[in-house]
Amino acid sequence: MSDFTTHEHDVLVIGAGGAGLRAAIEAAASGVKVGLVCKSLLGKAHTVMAEGGAAAAMGNVDDRDSWKVHFADTMRGGQYLNNPRMAQLHAQEAPERVKELEAWGALFDRTKDGRILQRNFGGHRYPRLAHVGDRTGLEMIRVLQDHGIHQGIDVHMEVTVTKLLLDGGRIAGAFAYDRERGRFRVFKCKAIVIATGGIGRAYEITSNSWEYTGDGQTLAYDAGAELLDMEFVQFHPTGMIWPPSVRGILVTEGVRGEGGVLKNKAGERFMFKDIPENYKNQTADNPEEGWRYTQGDKNARRPPELLTRDHVARCIQREVREGRGSPHGGAFLDIAWIKEKIPGAKEHIKKKLPSMYHQFKQLADIDITETPMEVGPTTHYIMGGVKVDGDTQMSKVPGLFAAGEAAAGLHGANRLGGNSLSDLLVFGKRAGQFAAEFAKKNGNVKVDEAQVSAAAKQALEPFDRQGGENPYTVQQDLQKMMQKLVGIVRQEEEMKQAMGELEKLKARAAKVGAFGNREYNPGWHTALDLRNLLTVSEAITRAAIERKESRGGHFRDDYPNKDAAAAKFNLVIWKGDGGAQQMRREARADIPADLKQIIDDEAKATEVK
Repeated sequence: MSDFTTHEHDVLVIGAGGAGLRAAIEAAASGVKVGLVCKSLLGKAHTVMAEGGAAAAMGNVDDRDSWKVHFADTMRGGQYLNNPRMAQLHAQEAPERVKELEAWGALFDRTKDGRILQRNFGGHRYPRLAHVGDRTGLEMIRVLQDHGIHQGIDVHMEVTVTKLLLDGGRIAGAFAYDRERGRFRVFKCKAIVIATGGIGRAYEITSNSWEYTGDGQTLAYDAGAELLDMEFVQFHPTGMIWPPSVRGILVTEGVRGEGGVLKNKAGERFMFKDIPENYKNQTADNPEEGWRYTQGDKNARRPPELLTRDHVARCIQREVREGRGSPHGGAFLDIAWIKEKIPGAKEHIKKKLPSMYHQFKQLADIDITETPMEVGPTTHYIMGGVKVDGDTQMSKVPGLFAAGEAAAGLHGANRLGGNSLSDLLVFGKRAGQFAAEFAKKNGNVKVDEAQVSAAAKQALEPFDRQGGENPYTVQQDLQKMMQKLVGIVRQEEEMKQAMGELEKLKARAAKVGAFGNREYNPGWHTALDLRNLLTVSEAITRAAIERKESRGGHFRDDYPNKDAAAAKFNLVIWKGDGGAQQMRREARADIPADLKQIIDDEAKATEVK
């Protein structure tokens, strides 16, 4: 171990997106020594892809909103498989976290009287998303970074963690390598916060960038933590699909929140065809009413384009399957039509959606103020992740915490748009707070040199197989297989086939080789990522086979309806003694009587008359 660079911290945060930065800020503010590790450069986080806004019941646009309505919306969107305590804390604390961000310098869009402006988003009953044009996530990262650098946090950029180190069952540190030179590093610490984001690179079409290979979920799983709700993967309904070089890049839900409509190749607004029963009383049945809603009419109902993401994605998929899709296998998203409604609409669109205007102009040579965008579903977010305590965010492993997309519980079967940004603020803060408390209360740890040596040996194995298979080929084959067999619409036989394919891919991954040396070697990095991708892909597939119903982000063609019995359990996956994945059904968390009353009251307020 003396051959490796060693760092000592009280709390180590792995991942420097919104959740990781917020956790690091909170831990440092409590007086402990904090290290922050990021796989890429600081600021290169998927948080910047969350463009539409942060959901918080501030009531700035519609004073009927409250934390209770937000809580009920989140539970209903998650099909009641959410951890109710997390949904409660999130709804209650989100407004304060957004105001805190404003105090740190966030430049939110404003109402006419100077308050933070809030926009409509799918699944939210009232305008609730505090936003900065369509660049909210980018602004959030900017502010958190600027604030964080004054907290004395040690930042380790372009460093990848491959193993968590344990001391008698509790966290003792982490083993990592720097991506530039390939040198190994050992981090000694008393607590770790996993904030590594999602698993999107397990799929062929995704809005996620190269870093999102399920690292945090696999690190926690290998250390003895449990994974929860892994079957629930969110396919965002609107990603770019043409040209091929930009396929999967996110098109923010903010386009629909500002009045954008979905049309098939015949120019028909197909979303009016299929409105779920439990949303009918909230959803407009004519275009004029839907338009008034996007313009702030409190008496109007939302357009069907602002239903939950899982539903919108499946509707687009249906149009394509039945031959009514756009030329490249998607649908048309039209914001240009508002020229019929608003004088000076061209400048209005540029002001409200600057990133989308430039994105399509530069990448697809399309002017969205004149021409509809061609969009289709893209793998965007996983509701599942590390199973944590609702209050503290600590996993089953003492000293191991998780927050943001890497953690499970808040979103249940489906995440509402905008809840991700407020999620990472609320639970990033909580994870950092309780990780610091754990570090203060628990004594020093000892790093086991045998664990370090084993981690180093495992990391170098690809170099012993320089004649082995190309790791990029294995990753590409995995992505295509998951997209085809465990994608938006799932079937038993296809997923069982996927399990067989995963075994073959594991065998191939065990033989991949790294060519050259450790410096500047992305092939080696890809070889190491494969294990993480295979672990999360197996967990997703295993859980998806077990849940024989359709619910939220999990849709089964062979079981298209919800099953009342399946509504009563979550699926938990962990690493068995022999190394194989184990799974159990765990009774869904009981909803306390006071929270159940809130849900019932809100259901009555929106029931179909």
